[in-house]
Amino acid sequence: MADNYDVDELSALLIAGKRRALAKAITLIESKKPEHKKLAKRLLERILPRSGNSIRIGISGVPGVGKSTFIEAFGLYLIEKGHRVAVLAVDPSSQITGGSLLGDKTRMEELSRRNEAFIRPSPSGDSLGGVARRTREAIFLCEAAGYDIIIVETVGVGQSEISVSSMVDFFLLMQLPNAGDELQGIKRGVMEVADAIVINKADEENLQRAQLAKKQIENALSIFLNVDKSWKVPVILVSARYKKGIDEVYETISKYVKIKKKSGEFYKKRQQQSIQWMWSVVVEGLKEMLNENEQVRRFAKEMESAVINKLTTPSFAAENILSEFKNSVCRG
Repeated sequence: MADNYDVDELSALLIAGKRRALAKAITLIESKKPEHKKLAKRLLERILPRSGNSIRIGISGVPGVGKSTFIEAFGLYLIEKGHRVAVLAVDPSSQITGGSLLGDKTRMEELSRRNEAFIRPSPSGDSLGGVARRTREAIFLCEAAGYDIIIVETVGVGQSEISVSSMVDFFLLMQLPNAGDELQGIKRGVMEVADAIVINKADEENLQRAQLAKKQIENALSIFLNVDKSWKVPVILVSARYKKGIDEVYETISKYVKIKKKSGEFYKKRQQQSIQWMWSVVVEGLKEMLNENEQVRRFAKEMESAVINKLTTPSFAAENILSEFKNSVCRG
């Protein structure tokens, strides 16, 4: 069944908003089979004109911050507002742990039962670049299927947050109400890509700590050079469990999008993201070509040994490998 792909039929069902067709289409773009890659390319070209009509929201936070509870509460709120919501996940940690996102899907029981929602965990056992590439393509598919809010979730392990910020319109960083301890866990690079910070679990028993954490994070943000003169990163107190503060998050995102669309920055950012995506795919493709070239692979092993034994520097070794690859291509 999975190998039977009729691109015409699949694209028609996808555009009609059929969830099973969307799931099948994402399975197709995740496949590494050469014949599936060709079909995936045709499918993406077919639906591309129908993509782009959504707000893409990235959500990140350390494990235990309550992302699943927040996304479910936020997703249900969005549906009540008349939106259709797709939740995608980037999980580079799945290579080691097997991933927690399938578990997250089962925890978002109410949201996953709604016809207006679609939840999809990322493929496991892949490079971050590979997962991110297919997440971008999955965004296009979800948009073509009529989902106008796309939530991209990441587990919060540093590089994945930067990767997700490069494919969304608005990046939301979630934190716990642990005040001083909390600041130590926020990397500057992640703070700089955040468009808003949510302190979750700001329940009655945690409210005082959450308010203190808010002040400390606001102070930390004021130290950074604010390159975006049209937007000041807000810190929002939320209790996803009791559905408090969800409306403020929605209003914040709506305000941000309105400001950025009016200035033209919204569309300019998407154009820049598309170019970055193109070059990241070029780099991934070059890596694959290097790995598939047996002669270069053998030469690379020699260079690794030379680096370990301090016979050459890593940068010179890299140049030699690239030179060997270039020569092998010319010879071929």
